Amino acid sequence: MSLIEVKNAIKTYQTGEDSFNALNCVSLNIEKGEFVAIMGTSGSGKSTFMNMLGTLDKPNSGSYHLDGIDMFSLNPNELAEVRNLKMGFVFQGFNLISRTTALENVELPMIYKGLPEEERIRRAKNALKIVGLEKREDHMPNQMSGGQQQRVAIARAIVNDPPLILADEPTGNLDTRTSIEVMEFFVNLNAKMGKTIVLVTHEPDIAEYCKRVVRFKDGNIIADEINKHPHPVNTKMEDYTL
Repeated sequence: MSLIEVKNAIKTYQTGEDSFNALNCVSLNIEKGEFVAIMGTSGSGKSTFMNMLGTLDKPNSGSYHLDGIDMFSLNPNELAEVRNLKMGFVFQGFNLISRTTALENVELPMIYKGLPEEERIRRAKNALKIVGLEKREDHMPNQMSGGQQQRVAIARAIVNDPPLILADEPTGNLDTRTSIEVMEFFVNLNAKMGKTIVLVTHEPDIAEYCKRVVRFKDGNIIADEINKHPHPVNTKMEDYTL
C-alpha cells in the first residue's frame, strides 16, 4: 500500500466571473521511503498540491489517502492530530518562534502531542544532535545563520518521528553552499531514517538530490521520472535514534 494515494484531485479557484483549475484531475502515488521532488513554475499547481498533501487545503473533488486513511473524511481535530503525528513540515521561511531557543522550538510538536517535559527535552536534544546542532540548543533564531535555522526546523519536523516530511522550497532563502548542506541532511533522513520526503522546488540542482522528480504544468502532471543518479552526499549523521 502506498503512503500517499491521490486520485483525480481537482482544485478550482474563482477569480471574479472566471474560474481556473489549479489542479486538473491529478493522480499520484508515493511509496513509503521515497524521496520525491515536485517541480514546476509559478502557477503550475505544485504549491496547491503540496497544501493538499499537508491537509492545509482541500480539492473540490477527488480523494487523498495517507497511510490508508481518507484525509477528507476527518474533522478538523482529527486532521490536526494527523499533521502532528504523521507529518513534519519544513518551510522556506523556517517558521521558528523568534523568542524561544532552538531546543524550545524543537519541543513544540511534542507539547501538542502531550509528552511529559523530561521526554520532550530528551528527544529535542537528540533531534538537534541528528542535525549537528547539539551545541546550539540555547541559541535564539537571531543568533544562528539561515542554514542553522533551517536545521532547527528539520529537527522540529522529525522530532515526533513522523513517516512523512513535507518540505516547501526549503533552500529558497539559502545560499548555494548552505543549500547543499541542507539537502544532504534530507538525503540522510531519507536513506538512514527511512523518511518519506516530498520536496517542492523550482531549482533543478536541488531536485537532483531526489530519487524521483514529478513535474507540474498548468495543473497537470506532465512528467514523472526516476532519477537514476542522485547527487552523492558528504554530510554524515551519526545518531538516527529519536
